[in-house]
Amino acid sequence: MREIDVFIDTEEIAEFFYQELIKRGFIPTEENTRELADITFEYLLKKDIITEEWDE
Repeated sequence: MREIDVFIDTEEIAEFFYQELIKRGFIPTEENTRELADITFEYLLKKDIITEEWDE
């Protein structure tokens, strides 16, 4: 299996969730979508789909 660099932007994920929830008839708050983005990021980490790296 090869390794690739993927950059995850939680703000982009939050915006995606916001738009998708609106399409489905929900009225999410900004805080709701940020929480969903954080949960998604944590899920990807837990499943070893991504690893978190810090810029130095």
